Amino acid sequence: MSANHRDDPSGAKTNSEGWKALYLVGGIAALLAFSIFRRNWGVELMTFSGFGLFDVPETWPVTTFEWYELLQLDRYISLSLLGLYDVINYALVGLIFMALYGALRGANRGARLVALVSGLVGVTVFISSNPAVDMLALSERYSTTASVTERPLVLAAGEALLAHHNPVGPYHGTGYYISLFLVLVAGLIFSIVMLRSDVFNKWTAITGILANGINLFLFPVQAFAPSINWIPPTFAAPFRVAWYILIMIQLFKLSRRDR
Repeated sequence: MSANHRDDPSGAKTNSEGWKALYLVGGIAALLAFSIFRRNWGVELMTFSGFGLFDVPETWPVTTFEWYELLQLDRYISLSLLGLYDVINYALVGLIFMALYGALRGANRGARLVALVSGLVGVTVFISSNPAVDMLALSERYSTTASVTERPLVLAAGEALLAHHNPVGPYHGTGYYISLFLVLVAGLIFSIVMLRSDVFNKWTAITGILANGINLFLFPVQAFAPSINWIPPTFAAPFRVAWYILIMIQLFKLSRRDR
């Protein structure tokens, strides 16, 4: 079987084309991750008053009723504030990690596998714990139900969701922090593996180490000085954007050549 596989040029070509397709998908995911579906897009909308393009509320919704009301008035803004863009960003990051696993397949296999599993588990946890879609469904139910006695139950369900993942509160929920930690660890491992690979240059590796390493300081800061927990993400953001750009460029190059 193995000898036949080695002597079968069509099998080798198919394998190569499969990797190249994955690199192309990973490159597109990196492009979308930093240009459109950026993490914390809702925070940017509120901080910069919608950039003059979107009609955002002056203050974040606080109560469940306020969220339901905003979801009925403007779904795009409300879902953005609830982190739906973050869900898409995490899904894109999962595709990037899969492409990195393939691109670095000549390097440390054990480290790559740990990074890939950690990243995909983190992505899955985040997507499953995000309240955006559930809050939209509850708001629809609240606005259309004719039963006055049912509305308090629907409000209570929304309050329970926000208690576990509040986009404006100091506590985002266990799922949020677990997923973020796993994704950052995965990015850091992939970046370290890049240092010993000739596929990505040293600048890509160093940028990734800074982007993910600085962000990991969020966890001790959150534990001991939560009032300044915005510092690590703010300092890491330029490095993360640069890391995605460098990854995108190299993955597009790999997608156009044989490996």
